[in-house]
Amino acid sequence: MAGAFRVGILTFFLTISISVLFQLTQARTAFWVSVFVLLMVVFLGIIFDIVGTATTAASEKPFHAMASDRVPGAKKGIELVRKADQVANFCNDVVGDICGTVSGSISAALVINFVANHNLMAYGDLLSLFVVGLISALTVGGKAAGKSFAIKKSTMILLRVAFILEKIEILSGRQSNRGKNKKGRTKV
Repeated sequence: MAGAFRVGILTFFLTISISVLFQLTQARTAFWVSVFVLLMVVFLGIIFDIVGTATTAASEKPFHAMASDRVPGAKKGIELVRKADQVANFCNDVVGDICGTVSGSISAALVINFVANHNLMAYGDLLSLFVVGLISALTVGGKAAGKSFAIKKSTMILLRVAFILEKIEILSGRQSNRGKNKKGRTKV
């Protein structure tokens, strides 16, 4: 129950953050920049869906082999596979649902602004239906293609994600000095 509450709180703040970012860009930029932000939100949802699917489809075995060869990202890959349910929940449900919700609100705002700025009130409903259909087709079609790709290439995808996560941990100082002695030299 506490986990679901934390996910709800995280979702609330992530959604607000993305929405505020869009409102700031929309108010001060050209229309095409707002369309670009919309497409990036859709693309982000597809990418996270691919990562979540790849995590559930991946096997731990190849990552153990890579870890024994000291392949960067392999140990983090093992962690991700072991926590596949949590990773998939975050990627597919939290981020995916946020991107779907935010892309819908961005689409509505873009249509309203376009119709108002170009005095096309008579075509507002038709334009709205077209944009909603287009964004839905991009999202669902992209996720469908991404799922197939994620299942076939799960190890490769997860290794790349794990490598990026390791680099982020190193840059942010969150990763411990695994394999290093007190002077910072790598143990042999």
